[in-house]
Amino acid sequence: MLSTGALRAHLLAARLAGPVATSREESLRSYRLFAARDPRLLIGLDPEWAWNERDLIGLMADKCGVSGNPRHTTGRDVIDPERTLAALDAFAERLAAVAQRSGAVLLGTGHPHRLLGFYAALADALSAAGCAVLTPAHGRRVDITTRFGLRTYNLEYVRGVALVRGPDAESSGGEPGAHTHSPLPVRTALAAAAESGGPLPELVIGDHGWVCGAGQLGFEAMGPADTDDPALFVGEAEGVVSVVVPLDDGVRSDYYLPLTRYVLNRACLSQ
Repeated sequence: MLSTGALRAHLLAARLAGPVATSREESLRSYRLFAARDPRLLIGLDPEWAWNERDLIGLMADKCGVSGNPRHTTGRDVIDPERTLAALDAFAERLAAVAQRSGAVLLGTGHPHRLLGFYAALADALSAAGCAVLTPAHGRRVDITTRFGLRTYNLEYVRGVALVRGPDAESSGGEPGAHTHSPLPVRTALAAAAESGGPLPELVIGDHGWVCGAGQLGFEAMGPADTDDPALFVGEAEGVVSVVVPLDDGVRSDYYLPLTRYVLNRACLSQ
């Protein structure tokens, strides 16, 4: 089993935690837009409380370990590896709980280039434990507003993990899927599950809009988030999101493998 010390060292070496690639400028811009209730930063969340930029800086300092000084405006953001480790333990605890009752799960990502392998390994382990890994709305069209205008995508599942692809993308090709923060894919999947009368997920695992969109609809949801993703941490603070793991969500995909092994071992789901 990967020790806590070894994982801490990996988090820092891979820059999943410690000084990360996300800049302070990017994070502060996200906090300003979130405080202004910009849908691009709310990503499906409808906050109950009023959050201004200073509130968000304080929250992110508490949850991630970024600087709590509003006058700190440049340089790289920093994630405290101890906070990442604590959140991974909580993440593993929720995995174990749903596995023990063989609950249905839904997994989806807006970061397929980086995180597909992480989620797919979780899907495999949960399926082996007797959980139903749901795939509702496979092939369904999803229209998402992007900076280039309204774009049409198809909702697909790869190794049990939902993602969206452009209509011209080859399903069997090397393109793993589109990057999106939109909550529309998870809303589409959950609506299809309800319409079919099939099982609804007891737990949704993902990132960005997958977590916020599901949590806002009352489903238990959890996943990773970077320092410029305040919506997930606000959702956690307000009790809408179950667990958020602070880490850089844009590093090489193989750098997440030790995290996978760690949480599966902690959840007693290693195969």
